[in-house]
Amino acid sequence: MFITSNFDSGNIEVLAAEQPDAIKLAIRNDAQSDFYQWFHFKLYSEAGVEHVMQITNAGQSAYPDGWRDYQAVASYDRETWFRVDTDFDGQNLTIRHSPDQESVYYAYFAPYSYERHQDLVQWAQQSIECQHVLLGQSLDGRDLNLLVVGQPEAGKKVIWLTARQHPGETMAEWFIEGLLSRLLDDEDGAARQLLQDHVFYIVPNMNPDGSVRGHLRTNAGGVNLNREWATPSLERSPEVFHVLNMMQHTGVDLFLDIHGDENLPYNFVAGSEGIPSYNAYMEQLGAKFKQILVAITPEFQTTYGYDLEAPGEGNLTVASNAVAERFGCLAFTLEMPFKDNADLADADFGWSAPRSMQLGADVLSAIYAISADIGKPA
Repeated sequence: MFITSNFDSGNIEVLAAEQPDAIKLAIRNDAQSDFYQWFHFKLYSEAGVEHVMQITNAGQSAYPDGWRDYQAVASYDRETWFRVDTDFDGQNLTIRHSPDQESVYYAYFAPYSYERHQDLVQWAQQSIECQHVLLGQSLDGRDLNLLVVGQPEAGKKVIWLTARQHPGETMAEWFIEGLLSRLLDDEDGAARQLLQDHVFYIVPNMNPDGSVRGHLRTNAGGVNLNREWATPSLERSPEVFHVLNMMQHTGVDLFLDIHGDENLPYNFVAGSEGIPSYNAYMEQLGAKFKQILVAITPEFQTTYGYDLEAPGEGNLTVASNAVAERFGCLAFTLEMPFKDNADLADADFGWSAPRSMQLGADVLSAIYAISADIGKPA
């Protein structure tokens, strides 16, 4: 029996692995940070034997309540990820599984590899509608990729999407892949119509270093990028620095920042109600967007989510608040679950990569439905 995490986005420490029914593991912290929750490892062992894998430091992780009613994912081929029996006793997260094959991967959620990210970017730039822009480099020297979809022209409305500021939230890049697959389909009527009057600026992975390192929440320097939007710097947060610089150049008429939530088993959005300049335009267009998305898909709801920030007390270091305040635009943080959508539960797969991709495609329909109203208020 052997356990390894020596690969892209791998994260686990092996404390004991002599007996299949007494495996002891621990999750590594993000570099220079106290955050940890993402895990991803590979087990080599005998097929048909139950393995009991106990993550002993789960109770001190960044979001311990996120383990309640959570089921880990496993895969033999790294394409199909299914849920396996998992329970949490307040301290230990215990995964029980009898593999059908000699090796199997386990993860917090379906991984989105750096190789797949590179493939996505290169695939997208094959479209005549897409330009691939190198914004700069991360702290570890990885490329920060921007995809510009549509032809930038005066008078066109500008839509920005960013994903994976928190690298362990891999559902965010699956979402972007689903949205891009539809947006770049030249036989999709909504996409064709949108690109006549809009330009999309899409960053599929804001945090490539954390993604490769197996981090939950921070970049290579231990910095939470979604707390850097007030004063980003090349020394701490070049990822945000470069994106915000480009936003200053293009302007922003609609912004969606895509994330995953450890605790809540729902898909939802968080708005910018607490920013100083929040106004009726943002409120009315935001309400319309949510109403339409509820009508489009049962995967989205508005009953559960984060508490609204009090007027004037919004955290302006957070991307959606900072962008809404700076550009006077509608901005949302869109959250997906690590667990399942409790309104439409799937015991075998839970919330998954395919469902994340489908939600990305459905959100494009919601953007199309409000497209005539997008823009700064008169």
